[in-house]
Amino acid sequence: MTVDALTDVAGVRVGHATRTGDGWLTGTTVVLAPEGGAVTAVDVRGGGPGTKETDALDPRNVVQKVEALVLTGGSAYGLDAASGVMAWLEERGRGVRVGPDPSHVVPVVPAACVFDLGRGGDFRARPDAATGRAAVEAAAASAPGAAVAEGCVGAGTGAALGLLKGGVGTASTVVGSGFTVAALVVANAAGSALDPERGVLYGELLDGRVEYPAAQVREAARRRLAEAAERNTLPPLNTTLAVVATDAGLSKAQAQKLAGTAHDGIARAVRPVHLLNDGDTVFAMATGERPLDAGQPLALNELLAAGADMVTRAIVRAVRAADPVDGVGGTWPSYRELYGTGS
Repeated sequence: MTVDALTDVAGVRVGHATRTGDGWLTGTTVVLAPEGGAVTAVDVRGGGPGTKETDALDPRNVVQKVEALVLTGGSAYGLDAASGVMAWLEERGRGVRVGPDPSHVVPVVPAACVFDLGRGGDFRARPDAATGRAAVEAAAASAPGAAVAEGCVGAGTGAALGLLKGGVGTASTVVGSGFTVAALVVANAAGSALDPERGVLYGELLDGRVEYPAAQVREAARRRLAEAAERNTLPPLNTTLAVVATDAGLSKAQAQKLAGTAHDGIARAVRPVHLLNDGDTVFAMATGERPLDAGQPLALNELLAAGADMVTRAIVRAVRAADPVDGVGGTWPSYRELYGTGS
């Protein structure tokens, strides 16, 4: 049984820590690899990224596997959430072995952040080490293959996609060769996921089965979005984050290629994308449960195409799952509120 989520990749777990109210609108999401780690790579294409330990993922460098990834709100301040995850992993002896004692480990925990500062009203309300620890504990406590909460949770709590409320979304598929490919995104872009004239999401135009909202619905939505734009005073400093995971056995170089092509999934769903005030970052994680056919150098292509497709689907699901926000920190209507639940 699958749940159409990142957790369909066997052994991968997801946990959220969410803070709202009293000036808070932020959180952290942790992707926990199977014990022993997963081959992981990254591709950063936004002009304003906030990251931690991404150099360790370069295929030329020594670290081969990581135990967890952190996606967090709070801009660069929120990267402190990774410290809580590191401490949790160290307590369990999970990390890069650096000494003769099994407890002598250094957990390498790559992290990336989105900008959501002040969106709840308090600029200083941002994730810290305790938030990261809560998220990894939630991941560890989840059942194998558990459904993943979407919308305004974890790192997507304060997310915004243009003038719409953003959030967390996830999706998965099984490709023809039997490998599972899945994605989880934090949709928080300076660009828009919405075609305002037709009232549909860019990411849904690809399948050709879109039902366009009625003209009066589109007009009312445009008025609401214009009102929100006038009210919001915070700068459009954003970032879309994604994790693409597979059960295939990939090298770090192959994983990096998967992370790179997955950015195409963002470009299909968000316009414009990879701006100087975005920090768009995609991680790729390969658990290696099943080997990729080494005798077929193009076997990776199927995974590359699926990774981009799953990122697009996950962004659409994030926008559709999001709830509106109207508070002291700003106003972001939800797509569902403006256009209803139909396609």
